[in-house]
Amino acid sequence: MVQRRKFSAEFKAKVVLEMIAGKKSLSEASREYQIKDNVLSRWRQEFLERATEIFEQPSSDDEKNARIAELERMIGQLSIQVEVSKKAVSYASSLRHNSERW
Repeated sequence: MVQRRKFSAEFKAKVVLEMIAGKKSLSEASREYQIKDNVLSRWRQEFLERATEIFEQPSSDDEKNARIAELERMIGQLSIQVEVSKKAVSYASSLRHNSERW
């Protein structure tokens, strides 16, 4: 069985940029790198479809950190409420248990 070749993202970008810049045609790149035309066409199409992602503003780390801090505070509050509830139930059951003795 023939093993599939794997190409790095850098190599793919280099080849696609050569084709887009007009340095090489699809058939020239195909011959030089020994890669089928349809594979190169797919790479170019994917490159063009994802090109807008380069210029998108990623959400800042400050926003993520603020959200994490908010969630951690909520977890802290909820765990305190759970502990208080457990103690209240324990106290109420001991009171009920003591009142049943008398």
